[in-house]
Amino acid sequence: MSQALKRVFVYGTLKKGEPNHHWLTSEKNGFSRLLAKGKTEIKFPLVIGTRYNIPFLLNKPGVGHNIEGEIYEVDDTMFSNLDVLEDYPRYYDRELQSILTNENEKLECWLYLIRNYPESMLAKPQLSSYSNRPEQPYSENYVQSKPDDLFTDG
Repeated sequence: MSQALKRVFVYGTLKKGEPNHHWLTSEKNGFSRLLAKGKTEIKFPLVIGTRYNIPFLLNKPGVGHNIEGEIYEVDDTMFSNLDVLEDYPRYYDRELQSILTNENEKLECWLYLIRNYPESMLAKPQLSSYSNRPEQPYSENYVQSKPDDLFTDG
């Protein structure tokens, strides 16, 4: 019995070479396959926030940049595990968005974003692409984070 695969667009720590990419490559989490690199058709603000230096895609369509990332096909098990990582729906929400591949193909993909955030998050530098950097390292302690951490950076 086969199941329909879902497409997921990742733009932060789940991308290849980033701190949480192992979630997508661990067979115990389910199946995933890289389809393509791409970018959001609609602009969004992508910022780094909280004391854990987490990349957040803010739900403010039309503001910011076309966000660069990777498109994966995942099975239901992987999709459920990504929901666990993203603490959906308590922390992140998800929605379908059009993603343009580097070959100019348009694919509908799930992406995770923050709907409820302080307006001050929009004043942070807005990125088109995330990468973990020594001057602003991602913290594995994110598992201790809470939605209220969006309101503090210290």
